[in-house]
This record gives sequence, structure tokens and C-alpha cells, in this order.
Amino acid sequence: MKNERPTILVVNDDGIDAPGIQTLLHAMKELGNVVVVAPDGPQSGMGHAITISRPLRLDRVHIYPDVEMYKTSGTPADCVKLAVNKVLQGKKPDLCVSGINHGLNHSINVIYSGTMSAAVEGAIESIPSIGFSYDDFTYDADFRSCVPYVKAIAKQVLEHGLPQGTLLNVNFPKTNKIKGLKICRQANAKYAEEFDERLDPHKRNYYWLTGVFQHNDKGEDTDVWALENGYASLVPVQFDLTAHHAIPYLNTWNINVES
Repeated sequence: MKNERPTILVVNDDGIDAPGIQTLLHAMKELGNVVVVAPDGPQSGMGHAITISRPLRLDRVHIYPDVEMYKTSGTPADCVKLAVNKVLQGKKPDLCVSGINHGLNHSINVIYSGTMSAAVEGAIESIPSIGFSYDDFTYDADFRSCVPYVKAIAKQVLEHGLPQGTLLNVNFPKTNKIKGLKICRQANAKYAEEFDERLDPHKRNYYWLTGVFQHNDKGEDTDVWALENGYASLVPVQFDLTAHHAIPYLNTWNINVES
């Protein structure tokens, strides 16, 4: 680790006032100089959306002493872009941490998650990045069991770095005593989605997205298995979506296009 204190960017998707980001920034203050850029309100499920059709607002706020904090009207991915380009004036932080999210981001949820998309944006900027999530959706969730792991993992990333194009997805079970940490693969699991159809006062249909989590992956090396058995899960994630294993198969196709 460098002799000078590292710069740590803290972002989230639950909003600048969320207890999860409060826990995360206080943990990171022990490791470096913290800069916070977060949405001005909840942005869960935004995925990797960026704002291109309206102006972005970025305002300095003073919520916690000795912490440089900004709120923005943008998405979690916007937060990282604004932090690097405007707040830090092009200087890359030594670490980007996102969360602690109120709710898990395991299995297929990684694709939809604003928390993880902020971390992905950090990795795209070649910043070592980690997303943290906890299995409790309530506003007053107790994150104390997560903190030792958050600090330990962040310390390792600051010391060793991460492979290029790789970031970490860390999830914590809701328990007073986490059994340990498992390095896992992403489970092959998803939600079977339904839309609850209702009528508004004007007799027009509207819909609420609902669904049941379907977990058919029986492997004991997955994030879902780890969390269900009381362990924190750590999954290395990449933003290269190329299905490399499919390239040899596709090269067997005979695609002839007549000019």
C-alpha cells in the first residue's frame, strides 16, 4: 500500500441518506480519504443506465463531518462518471466501493443492480471496484456484522489490486454471526416474474412487477448457496460480456450473404 492515504470513492444506489452508505463511508474513513458521490434519491434496479436526455445536477452536501460529499440527480453509473471527471478533476481514486446495498445482489440480480453498475463503471475506468450488498431491505437495517468483512476485503484490494476488467461482488447474509467468506461463482438462478394487474381510480389498468425466486442450481460453490448457509459470498465479475466459448461454435456456421 502507498505511504500516503489512498483516495476512496464511495457510491451507492439507495441514495445519499441511506444508512448503508453511512456504514460504508465510516468503514472506509479508517482506510483512506473518502469522497462520496451518490444519487439524491433511490435508484435501485437502474442497472447501467446513464443520463443523456436531461441535465445532471451535482451539489455539495454536509451530512457527516470531515467527509467530502456530493449528491446528484443522476444514476449510480453517473455518480462514478461525475466523480472522476468533475469532483476529482480526472484523477482516478485508488478504490471505488458501492453500497452497502439494502438487499442482495446475487445471481441474475447483478445485471439489474444499480449498486453493482456503479462498481462496474469504476472498473471500466480502471479503478479497483467492489459492490457490497446485505440481505435486508429495511431502511433501518443493522450492517454491523458486515463491517469487518468490508474493511478486510477493501484492504486486500488496496494492497494487491484486481485483474484488469475485474471487480468484486460481495453479499452478506442477514445474521448476527457470519460464518466466514466464500469465493464463489454466480448462481444460475433468476426470478420467475409476474405482473400484478390492478385498476386505478379511472378504471385504467396498471401493473406491479412481482415474482418468485427460482434457484435450480444445486452447486455448493455459488453465491446463493453461500448466503443460504450463513456465509458472505465474493464473486469476481467482469464487464466483458463476450461469450468466448460460443465463438468456435459460431465459426462452424455457413453464413452466406448475397451482394
